[in-house]
Amino acid sequence: MLNAALVPTPDAIPVPWGWLYVLLMLTFLLHVLLMNAMLGGGIIALLSSLRKNEQSLLISKEFSYKWPYTIAFAVNMGVAPLLFIQVLYGHFIYSSSVLMAVWWLSIVVMLILAYYSTYIFDFKFDSLGSMRSLMAGFSVALLLVIAFLFSNNMTLMLQPGRWSAYFSDAGGGLLNLSDPTLIPRYLHFVVGAVAIAGLYLALVSRFNFTKSSVDPAALQELGMRYFTGATAIQILIGFWFLLALPREVMLLFMGKSAWGTILLTLGLLLTVAALYLGHKRHVVKSALSALLLMLVMVLMRDLVRTGYLAPYFSLGDLQVTGEYSPLIFFLVTFVAGLGLVGYMLKLAFDCRKEVE
Repeated sequence: MLNAALVPTPDAIPVPWGWLYVLLMLTFLLHVLLMNAMLGGGIIALLSSLRKNEQSLLISKEFSYKWPYTIAFAVNMGVAPLLFIQVLYGHFIYSSSVLMAVWWLSIVVMLILAYYSTYIFDFKFDSLGSMRSLMAGFSVALLLVIAFLFSNNMTLMLQPGRWSAYFSDAGGGLLNLSDPTLIPRYLHFVVGAVAIAGLYLALVSRFNFTKSSVDPAALQELGMRYFTGATAIQILIGFWFLLALPREVMLLFMGKSAWGTILLTLGLLLTVAALYLGHKRHVVKSALSALLLMLVMVLMRDLVRTGYLAPYFSLGDLQVTGEYSPLIFFLVTFVAGLGLVGYMLKLAFDCRKEVE
């Protein structure tokens, strides 16, 4: 079969795939939480800056202090899951990345520009005046384009049947625009980012981590409104995404796979719980339900990937060399890194208390 012939032979992995799979799920969950705060928070800051009242402006200013940090954390935390997906699915994601190489490499330039403009938005917030909305809009637009390109790559890697387009366009400019799941997948990510970012701002207010003179009650109320509203919209987009999947993949969540059916059921129940708790303005309980929901979504996303690639590959096909030292080195470094980040955050909070 031509499609299967286009798939490269996978490289051997150093340890059994289960170790790498668990680390992929864990690190991707951490990355996506930070990424949602980064993108969704930027969207909320942009919308708030467009309003003329003082409280909305203070809400936008409050996130401006945190925006550069969320980008830094999201990018750095994204390195590990990207490496793990390359180890487990490298013969797929490398192929799709080459097919859209021009777009894929442009992400670096766009990310640098977005990162730099968030610092301008932060440091020059008051002096920018009416230009602050343009600066925030510029950053958000770049981040939205980056997210769209990631969605293209993550869908293109799952469909070797579309790789033959390379023979008619070898310039590295391919995008997976004809895929019916591309738009709902992308919107599911963007709207979900707004929901998690709203919850993040509510938590910032709830635990008094604000830096500006924004009214904590107003910030918390706004954050919870964004959380509940975006979560409600997510239900519609989620069903659109589910129905857009190929039939064999969709059926994994509708009885064909017990694991997939359990995940879909848990996802629906947790969504209802999140909506109820958000409506009641229970910030901490909403955060816990959202965290569990995000974990379920990450596992569902992985099952979708498994379903797409089933005709070509399964993780059990990977050969194992039995070299555990790289894994041990990574685990030690990862834990030490998280500890250092936690220590730096503690120092930052302690300094903040001393200033107050």
